[in-house]
Amino acid sequence: MKHRVIRLSPPQLLVVTFLFFIIVGMGLLKLPFATTESITWLDALFTTTSAMTVTGLAVVDTGGSFTLFGEVVIMSLIQIGGLGIMSFAVLIFMMLGKKIGFKERLLLQQALNQTSVGGVIKLVKYLFIFSFLVEGFAVLLLASEWVPEFGWRRGLYVSIFHSISAFNNAGFSLWPDSLMGYVGSPIVNITISFLFIVGGIGFTVLVDLWKSKTIRKLSLHTKIMVVGTIVINIFAFMMIFILEYNNPNTLAQLPFLDKLFASYFQAVTPRTAGFNSLDYGSMERSTLLLTILLMFIGAGSASTGGGIKLTTFVVISLSVFAFLKEKREIRIFRRTIDQNYIFKALAVSMISVLLVFTALFFLDMTEKNASFLAILFEVVSAFGTVGLSMGITGSLTAIGKWIIIIVMFVGKLGPLTLAFSLSRPDKEKIHYPKEDILTG
Repeated sequence: MKHRVIRLSPPQLLVVTFLFFIIVGMGLLKLPFATTESITWLDALFTTTSAMTVTGLAVVDTGGSFTLFGEVVIMSLIQIGGLGIMSFAVLIFMMLGKKIGFKERLLLQQALNQTSVGGVIKLVKYLFIFSFLVEGFAVLLLASEWVPEFGWRRGLYVSIFHSISAFNNAGFSLWPDSLMGYVGSPIVNITISFLFIVGGIGFTVLVDLWKSKTIRKLSLHTKIMVVGTIVINIFAFMMIFILEYNNPNTLAQLPFLDKLFASYFQAVTPRTAGFNSLDYGSMERSTLLLTILLMFIGAGSASTGGGIKLTTFVVISLSVFAFLKEKREIRIFRRTIDQNYIFKALAVSMISVLLVFTALFFLDMTEKNASFLAILFEVVSAFGTVGLSMGITGSLTAIGKWIIIIVMFVGKLGPLTLAFSLSRPDKEKIHYPKEDILTG
């Protein structure tokens, strides 16, 4: 009797591998010496999923509920999830001197969200070199703040943990109030925000900026990401500063310089970072709605962040403007965007909206003690793998935790990756005549 070999497509293998690491992490966190007090299997699964998907939502206090071993497990999952499972697999292959085949390259292309197989191995090399250099440099900067406060041993460890968490846009912190105790610290604010902005802009953009000698030689993707990131961050900073300026629970009680730092930090952290230096539960509703939009948009493709991606948002926005101006092509920076990318952007956005709506619908039935806005905030935060919360994560019901786990998982892998892993390619052999329909 012949055994049937199960062949998995790159999206399917990516999903299975992610699930494997989440389950292994759950088992490690359930070990007696991983926690200071017993936690449930569901809480362990929630924590490992949040770490592996670099989200940062926590049902238990990371610094208080886990031992050093448990925190190292979480930190390791963050690094693996942020830089990519397949990237680490390629690194091991290269260290062992083994040849990397076409199938592995396809997996990397899928994991890093690249348009072609060519150059993915070189991209991985740049990825690790750059990541470890940036994280190491950030540890030194953060240590200058935390070593004098906690001593050498604790100060260095706290710096390492938050450096890895920030660069991978995870948002896990060893303090229950995240970074609220350092709202006015220039070193913490600038270093942490630099880490998650660099990690969230995308590795292809970083490599392109590294290799290109002039602005003209930059790719269209890089130009959109850099300009888009600057514009959206400045806009968010100005809006939060204005909206929260007189709020006695956030900015009103702070000195002017601290107001600027806090506004800046809360403006850039929704781009899937997850750290906060102000209490989101005390913010104005208008600020929360703006934050929800920023979390849904997310970071850049091939980055450590989530969301529908900034490029997707830009493509859809340009499509709307092109339609209103009755243009047949979408042009930006003297380039035309291919129609296939428009279809992809629409598919990603539509699936994402449906996912958020479905999760919101069921959570509104299960979480009776939470407000609608708090639930919406939680769902979008989970989808965008952000990790910000209005304070309802720890009080979620068992069903609510399962829903958020699924949303985090789909948000990290990407709606299209999961859709492709469940669907079979259908090659169109028959073409039908066109006919007009009424829209709008």
